[in-house]
Amino acid sequence: MKVIDHINHATGPLVSFEILPPLKGKGIQSLYQHLDPLMEHKPAFINVTYHRSEHVFKKNSDGSFVKVVVRKRPGTESICAAIMNKYNVDTVPHLICGGFGINETEDALINLNYLGIDNVLVLRGDAAKNEAGFEPEPGGHKYSVDLLKQVSNLNNGIYLEEDLKNTSKTKFCIGVAGYPEKHFEAPNMDSDLQYLKQKVDAGADYIVTQMFFDNAKYFSFVKACRELGITVPIIPGLKPVYNIKQLTILPKIFHIDLPTALSNEMIKCKTDAEVETVGAEWLLYQSKELKKAGVPVLHYYTLGKPNLIADVVSKL
Repeated sequence: MKVIDHINHATGPLVSFEILPPLKGKGIQSLYQHLDPLMEHKPAFINVTYHRSEHVFKKNSDGSFVKVVVRKRPGTESICAAIMNKYNVDTVPHLICGGFGINETEDALINLNYLGIDNVLVLRGDAAKNEAGFEPEPGGHKYSVDLLKQVSNLNNGIYLEEDLKNTSKTKFCIGVAGYPEKHFEAPNMDSDLQYLKQKVDAGADYIVTQMFFDNAKYFSFVKACRELGITVPIIPGLKPVYNIKQLTILPKIFHIDLPTALSNEMIKCKTDAEVETVGAEWLLYQSKELKKAGVPVLHYYTLGKPNLIADVVSKL
């Protein structure tokens, strides 16, 4: 079932979760152990992130170096299928520009379609670790809107090989990312919103936001989107803080602000366990306010803390 159909048929805010694929070398049971406490809350769908390959240099015995391609968290497509098979819940694989040419992207979409997966979250993705800025693969997409258009073309039966006859249309529901505090590469919020509208006009069915810790910024973002003519559902993305390092790491990596009230409470904590308690209380406060406001979905970035998030959801 498509994400947009879940939203349209719901009588109140839904719940969804986002997970990481297991690290290479870990079995599927590690994934199930992560999901089991979350599945008790009957999520409408599960997002599965995609992590591009990295280039690392390994030293040979003769002192020379060889470049090796490493993917630390492989298997997004098969993980989505495994989750659907075990839990009977819809999944949303992330689809990124980085590391793919357009032919590889088409093949990945065909495979997803064969697996019965009819949702994708379309993202540009981050720059590779050895790059100062994002660089597409040769023949790949530079912007997420172009990737989105490729998915939309397949939904219309338009493949890269123009001479194909009697093609089958896919039926992907397409999600895109939104940034209540602006994407860090955008010169200002107005231009960022214009880029977002381009993606919606190109066929995006819904928006899911970057994490935020101040609900006022989400509400302001939604208002600005509506004033610009963006009418699709806007799903808030939520994450707990659970250690003191995140006081500096989260603003640096994700280019977001932590509210003064939250940071003050974190600073008072003497242990990470105390920070986790503060984070859970703050997440519950955010969730209750957003639920009362009638958001379409409460989307939680679980990132290794399924029990914490399951406990918060149980109190809603």
